Amino acid sequence: MKTSRNNCTPYVTRDGSTIRELLHPEQLPGMKNQSLAEAVVEPGKDTLLHRHHRSEEIYHIVSGDGLMTLANDRFPVTTGDSILIPPGTLHNIANTGTTPLVLLCCCSPAYSHDDTELVDSRA
Repeated sequence: MKTSRNNCTPYVTRDGSTIRELLHPEQLPGMKNQSLAEAVVEPGKDTLLHRHHRSEEIYHIVSGDGLMTLANDRFPVTTGDSILIPPGTLHNIANTGTTPLVLLCCCSPAYSHDDTELVDSRA
């Protein structure tokens, strides 16, 4: 099955990033166990601190520079980096650059708003 980014309508997800669901079981018959989305975090912005109780997530940085919070660790990320986020792990990402931070987010099981717990006081 094939999809095109150009046909995916962006929306703002619970963590505050702009998301395009590229592949998701709700869109593709037969897809069951994962999802793939493109997220964009604008310069000077960050996502809300959150966790997914069931989903394991991978971030892959397509372009830009950021600061990743993963549980008690904070570290810089840049184009080409990939980050594993185990289920239940608090995380967020901040754009520390001057251009949009673009990342791919892969979740297994597939992303669900119901599986996302926001713990940021701004929520």
